[in-house]
Amino acid sequence: MLAAFCALIILLLLVGMPVAFSLMLAGVLGMLFCLGGASALASIPVIAYKTLDDFVLTAVPLYILMSQILLKGKVGNELFEFGSKWLGHLPGGLGIATVFACAIFAAISGSSVATAVTIGAMAIPEMLKRGYPREAVLGTVAAGGTLGILIPPSIPMILYGSITDESVGKLFLSGIVPGVILTLAFIAYIVYVAWGMKRQEKASWQERVAVLRSNIWGLLLPIIVVGGIYTGAFTPTEAAAVGTVYSLIITFFVYRTVHLSDMPEILESSVKTTSMIFAIMIGAMLFGFILTVLQVPQGLMALVTNADVNRWLVFIGINVVLLILGCFLETVSIILITLPMLFPVVKHLGFDLIWFNVVLLINMELALISPPIGMNLFVIKGISPDSTIGQIIRGSMPFALIMALEILLLCFVPELATWLPRVLK
Repeated sequence: MLAAFCALIILLLLVGMPVAFSLMLAGVLGMLFCLGGASALASIPVIAYKTLDDFVLTAVPLYILMSQILLKGKVGNELFEFGSKWLGHLPGGLGIATVFACAIFAAISGSSVATAVTIGAMAIPEMLKRGYPREAVLGTVAAGGTLGILIPPSIPMILYGSITDESVGKLFLSGIVPGVILTLAFIAYIVYVAWGMKRQEKASWQERVAVLRSNIWGLLLPIIVVGGIYTGAFTPTEAAAVGTVYSLIITFFVYRTVHLSDMPEILESSVKTTSMIFAIMIGAMLFGFILTVLQVPQGLMALVTNADVNRWLVFIGINVVLLILGCFLETVSIILITLPMLFPVVKHLGFDLIWFNVVLLINMELALISPPIGMNLFVIKGISPDSTIGQIIRGSMPFALIMALEILLLCFVPELATWLPRVLK
């Protein structure tokens, strides 16, 4: 029966139905089949209400609104200029500046797609003009954009915390050290690729100070949001509200790149993205209800327990499943569909759930640049129409390998993810 429902979802996705409605339809049909008509119909609104009845989820639309304000306010463009002035003279300087700008803008906006679009629109033409290999340029922006879901604040981390009841503050902390390591690894690869290239002329200290002054307000945003959480000034949800208000102030009154006439478009984009995420959540929970009725989580737990295999073999299997799903689904869908089944198994096997959060998100980063439908691949194609999908995929593969190696590193040194949350209780 489970195979029939899964086949139905795959069929619906293949014919082009959105993920949320595919899950909803499969869930509703399953409820009608398992519970009967009246009982099933009565359960649907209850499940939908309970899915979204979580104060933590208030942060999701706020962080989305903040990212839309910053995107419209062109804050990311200024960050690329900042990175270029300070780092452009180094080997692979523009590539380093691109990854640096991606990391900072990702920390500000929490959106991988917004990061790739904003930074890529400026970085790709500039790097190509300076003679950087096209595939390396495309891969740098595609992979740099993925940092948005690992470096806090991160919407996937909020969803993870909502499902597992883990502290969102600890989850945010767990991504900082792995995020920095991944950023430095990207930079090391770019330096290797561009080592023999002609370097950009070194900017004067006067130019550096000037670009620092013009960017200081944007650079303060992640410090205010993340620093406020860990100093106890406000909760992660309150931090989202503070960050949104701050982004409005700097884009309206400091940079003056957002006007009242832009607000309808910003609000419309925010509502669309929020509605998409919440619709997927409701669909995933309806389908998850059927999995519970069919006792799939219990069966999976029994299978793992009775198999008596090394827990790392199970962990490898989980990663393989996540990577395969990442080739066909986007991040939010994968987390909401798989996590309710996976986290009891992961917990039973003795893995740290804070650590697994980081492993899961790096897998989701891989998903964003995995063919055939990695979201960032098509984002880069949209802002660089002269490039082919093949070039973007080939350029992204070295960065995908770096991500896989970081997952391996986390397996040997889990403290990279767990140390900071443990120290900053």
